[in-house]
Amino acid sequence: MATNGSPNTTFPSPADAGHSIAHKGFKVTTRKLPILKATPIEEMTAKLGITLPEMIFGDNFVTVEHTASGWGINFNTFDALNLVDKTGESMLKVAYSKEWQKNREKVHEGIKEVVKPFDWSYTTTYNGTSLSQSHQFRPSSKPIPLDLLRRPDPILFFDEVMLYEDELADNGITMLSCKLRVMPARLLLLCRLFMRLDDVIFRIRDTRIYVEFETGEVIREYVAKEEDFATIRKKLAITREDVPALMRDPNKLSELLPIVGQSLESLHVK
Repeated sequence: MATNGSPNTTFPSPADAGHSIAHKGFKVTTRKLPILKATPIEEMTAKLGITLPEMIFGDNFVTVEHTASGWGINFNTFDALNLVDKTGESMLKVAYSKEWQKNREKVHEGIKEVVKPFDWSYTTTYNGTSLSQSHQFRPSSKPIPLDLLRRPDPILFFDEVMLYEDELADNGITMLSCKLRVMPARLLLLCRLFMRLDDVIFRIRDTRIYVEFETGEVIREYVAKEEDFATIRKKLAITREDVPALMRDPNKLSELLPIVGQSLESLHVK
């Protein structure tokens, strides 16, 4: 992991080693610590050049490593936020949501001079941080084998790690989290960005890492989905379910949002 912030500061910090499992030559580590305190937030803000989300779990991460080859991939807060657009060019243009923009600007009005315009929705295209230069993902056409993942295999290790969350000035929510499960023959990691801006848009960015232990095959799938708020609200209105609850459920919404971008990559570590 790269060192970020001041010369003596590392994100995530080495305060806690986290929880890990070693299985079939692979090691999986997750770490969940409380929200960052003031000093680390200031350091990360200075390094990133943007205001951080309301809830920032800068010490959290998920890492998958292959011990023998040295390959590894890590998901952490700093690198994810570093891919948030800092030019303002990707910022949502929501003329009919002026109140949201006004509230958001008011929250940060005291630091306008030091923080440049950026995407207030904290949308990121982050798909992981490579820990090895010798093994690189290459474009592939082979999808993740969902039939194997549907098997009722025992779960050896499961964890869910939050990286950041923001309520968009009470006008929605954006969150980035990782969920991982290790089974006897394979593992699946999902890093998901979920963003809902009320009356404007729903957005999901999914990165899945699939590892088949026996062959050493690693597949990375990135899927971007989004749809305008009104369209999804109409689809939900015809259901008999709790619509407000569904609007907070990224798993349900993912089934309704159309794909707007997708990529498949793979590598072998054996």
